[in-house]
Amino acid sequence: MEMGYRVVVVGATGNVGREMLNILAEREFPCDEIAAVASSRSQGTEIEFGETGRMLKVQNVDNFDFTGWDIALFAAGSGPTQVHAPRAAAAGCVVIDNSSLYRMDPDVPLIVPEVNPDAIDGYTAKNIIANPNCSTAQMVVALKPLHDAAKIKRVVVSTYQSVSGAGKEGMDELFEQSRAIFVGDPVEPRKFTKQIAFNVIPHIDVFLDDGSTKEEWKMVAETKKILDPKVKVTATCVRVPVFIGHSESLNIEFENEISAEEAQNILREAPGVMLIDKRENGGYVTPVECVGDFATFVSRVREDSTIDNGLNIWCVSDNLRKGAALNAVQIAELLGRRHLKKG
Repeated sequence: MEMGYRVVVVGATGNVGREMLNILAEREFPCDEIAAVASSRSQGTEIEFGETGRMLKVQNVDNFDFTGWDIALFAAGSGPTQVHAPRAAAAGCVVIDNSSLYRMDPDVPLIVPEVNPDAIDGYTAKNIIANPNCSTAQMVVALKPLHDAAKIKRVVVSTYQSVSGAGKEGMDELFEQSRAIFVGDPVEPRKFTKQIAFNVIPHIDVFLDDGSTKEEWKMVAETKKILDPKVKVTATCVRVPVFIGHSESLNIEFENEISAEEAQNILREAPGVMLIDKRENGGYVTPVECVGDFATFVSRVREDSTIDNGLNIWCVSDNLRKGAALNAVQIAELLGRRHLKKG
């Protein structure tokens, strides 16, 4: 009989941590033991392990001993991760980290299993594997099969990112501001820099010297690391008043010829991609339909006649799933298959 793994979820009480527990349960990841770990604030509270009915008592990360645990899924943000991920890694527990902390570290593989599974072999350098930014993850899943077919030169992406990407506070703020507007109360931005209800904000993360934001830079740098350093990317990242699900408008320029029909046929077969592309009312996917789903949905595939070998596509995914928790669990599955064989 095959043995299961001993798995820790760090940051288990947040949006992404809860989703990790749900997905581990849903996909029946082989865990013999599961620990929910969070900051001292949540210590002693109970959370459910997915739909299993099993309750987990939340343990304090500050004194959690990672010795003897196989995999730690981190959804704790860069601050706590900086303290505890090296501790877990040193104890022999492989860290799969959802924060931005290690993504650009040359000794840490940055993995999207459908795109660059072989790169995971480099995990032994630090015992740490990084999960990409949510908007990068769904984009490279859609780009990879097209890149293999016709070699991408350049991507221009505009994002429509949901408030759940800013955590529970982001979701609460959209809800509370919307309610305030309906009843005529004043609206106070807290988590976001401007009103998010009934508005869009072209600003995610901090500004950099060249005028781009860090979120835009992440999409560029991470895509090069995961997909191909030669691909040029330029991004505009926008927060929109949607609760869950990031959307992206992608304009892609290829080296070789590729028609919209060829691209549709390729995407239809691509791992992790769901092509829903009818040229009629409602024949495309919006964030509301993608919530709770594993796939990266692609719609609106069409040729861009303003350049040679150009395509436009629309791409939508549940950012808490493929963008974060699902990708981390898929990395754990890949790690198990390739390296941590049990039993």
